[in-house]
Amino acid sequence: QFVPRGILRRISAELPCALRIAPHMPSITITLKALRELGLIPSVDLLRYKFGKTTGWYRRTVLPLTGQPGFTTAPLLFLSPVKPNSEKSIAKVGALLSGEVELFGAVKAPLDFSIPGRLQHWTFHEQAQIEGKDIKYFWEPARFCWVAGLAAAYSDGHDRKFFEFFSEKLSEFMLLNPPYQGPHWTSGQEAGIRLMNIALAASIFKEAVPGLSGILAVHAARIPPTMVYARAQRNNHLLSEAAALFTAGLVLPNHPEAEHWRTLGWRTFCDAVLDQFTSEGVYMQQSANYHRLVLQLALWVHSAAGTAGLSLPDGCLNRLAAATRHLLELCDPGNGAVPNLGPNDGAYIFPLTELPFADYRPVLQAAARAFLGGPAFEPGPWDDMSAWFGMPAVQGEKSLDLTSAKMFLHHPRCTTRASLRAAEFIHRPGHADQLHVDLWWRGMNLAADPGTYQYNADPPWNNPLVSAYFHNTITIDGHDQMTPAGRFLYVDRAQAKRRQYTNAIQAAEHDGYRALGLTHRRSLTPTPTGWRVEDAVFGQTGRSHRVRLHWLLLDHDWILDGRSLVLKTPEGPVKLKIEVPDEIGYTIGLVRAGERLIGLDAHPAAGWYSPTYGVKTPALSFSVEIETYAPVRFVTVWEFPEDA
Repeated sequence: QFVPRGILRRISAELPCALRIAPHMPSITITLKALRELGLIPSVDLLRYKFGKTTGWYRRTVLPLTGQPGFTTAPLLFLSPVKPNSEKSIAKVGALLSGEVELFGAVKAPLDFSIPGRLQHWTFHEQAQIEGKDIKYFWEPARFCWVAGLAAAYSDGHDRKFFEFFSEKLSEFMLLNPPYQGPHWTSGQEAGIRLMNIALAASIFKEAVPGLSGILAVHAARIPPTMVYARAQRNNHLLSEAAALFTAGLVLPNHPEAEHWRTLGWRTFCDAVLDQFTSEGVYMQQSANYHRLVLQLALWVHSAAGTAGLSLPDGCLNRLAAATRHLLELCDPGNGAVPNLGPNDGAYIFPLTELPFADYRPVLQAAARAFLGGPAFEPGPWDDMSAWFGMPAVQGEKSLDLTSAKMFLHHPRCTTRASLRAAEFIHRPGHADQLHVDLWWRGMNLAADPGTYQYNADPPWNNPLVSAYFHNTITIDGHDQMTPAGRFLYVDRAQAKRRQYTNAIQAAEHDGYRALGLTHRRSLTPTPTGWRVEDAVFGQTGRSHRVRLHWLLLDHDWILDGRSLVLKTPEGPVKLKIEVPDEIGYTIGLVRAGERLIGLDAHPAAGWYSPTYGVKTPALSFSVEIETYAPVRFVTVWEFPEDA
């Protein structure tokens, strides 16, 4: 009753936008389902954020603090830089000094902080694109994650050119993006990641950075007012912002807000770890890359807390131990690769290693030392991140026993492993990937999760790969497993139930097609020469259904014979055969890089694989579709050459 009705109308009109509701969906029904999906408290937090933004509250309360004298900075004492020792690392630093930065672990781009057009207060800049370009291409260079390479190079001889480059770029960023003006300040998480990386670099350089205390302070002050938004998300946003506030409290010990920042960041981080990880170590966002990002944040907070005489609570440490073990179960110890599970935005906020983006071993080795009491792998280049965080390899240190891992089935005769995804979603599913099968052979991800590519591009690349249509699973009557309610949100959750998970079989079912009166059940078992994947769709509906079985395959030369596809890989031929009852007609589909090779026209995003954000490579999309009455049964047989 104390708020003008015009403002209330604006807030209610913008609520679907705040929830990222798809504009083509029935707004009232989907908005109500989205609110139910979020929960009462997060929904209230989201409304509070929208209220503050719409009424101009944030424009009046978040003010620059550069004018406050009398506070200094303190270095982060836990950091121990590792000198670069490979030609690739030296070349990357050389390219950086020439103005080129690597985004998302693979995309080369100019190191540019400028924003097209006139800058206004950040509350006027919450668009997903700028002049048709995904906002993440502007945000990523400004995260300052690239400073790790500079700091490492500086530690090898203290050459001033590395310090001068960092100091120059930091001043350039602040000049082009004054506090709270423009898209670089729209997200508290972006400000927080930038704060931590600036603090990292400043702690390594032995020279004073002009205006450092004020720069860190305005970044820290940006975060608390809009933490209600991060709390509403219940994901890595909140953990990033909490870690940044805790960091600000340590590096600005004399600042009048230091104690508040440190206490708020610490409490929020510990609570969020308990909220966002299950006791089995499953991360709420169901994403391998976000899981790794949160472990990096946990390593940062854990190491920084040690220098401040603090220790994470036992409950928090137990969750992080379980989280480390869970991600280790997905990791191939031979190359550090994991399935491309869930949203993958290319985040690698502390790249304190010379190994590539796709190698998870540096983070997992450090996390195992911090939270499991010992290394996960034998000594190697993946030890660099541990050393950065003050946990160098120790002579005679023994690696952990991970032979009890259950996430993958390992074939007894072929160097191949496979996993059946069966998730019990506890919060906001990001991908419709129930009963997806990932299959690896000799380090190659032969049957893969498609990844993400981009969140904010124009159609058809406006985050299409979240759909079950692109995963290695069944779709029915053209329906997705869940109802899409926006770019980052599904409603009507499809929940999976594990029926059997042993060293010899994985079997599960999900209820994503309950509205059609159908259930999808799948089993994965080894055969003498490979794998057998059996699909059953059952239920009494009284009508026929179109059932499509899809496999996304690594791009190789191929031969198709009926329902059998042979991939001619460098390691030898691999055969994939799909069996359906003889009396049922079927349609074969084969698509590469969006182009139809066999069968009907396909979605232009089909036949692509995205290993990291902004990168897509050709793949083979192989499908068999039938129309019949339930029950329906498919069998997929994989055959591999036997190991010598």
